[in-house]
Amino acid sequence: MKRWLHYIDSTVLTMAILRFVSSFIELTAAILILVNNDVKKALLINGALAVIGPFVMMASFSIGLVSIAGQLSIGKFVLIITGAILILIGVLK
Repeated sequence: MKRWLHYIDSTVLTMAILRFVSSFIELTAAILILVNNDVKKALLINGALAVIGPFVMMASFSIGLVSIAGQLSIGKFVLIITGAILILIGVLK
């Protein structure tokens, strides 16, 4: 196992860990929805997830972009940032 982890890029590992944390939050929310068995509380929990999800995505994007910033042209970098911002606007509005 240690040998396998040695070959994984630290940036990729960090991005994967963020996604694991996000999925744990989603699973916990699903369990809370089932335990509460109430539509109003379920909507409240889903609303909280709608706020958390985009921030996890932006953190993952940021980590990846910082890692490859030297390899991207300014135009591509601006397009990626613009796309991420538009996703956030679409989800949060």
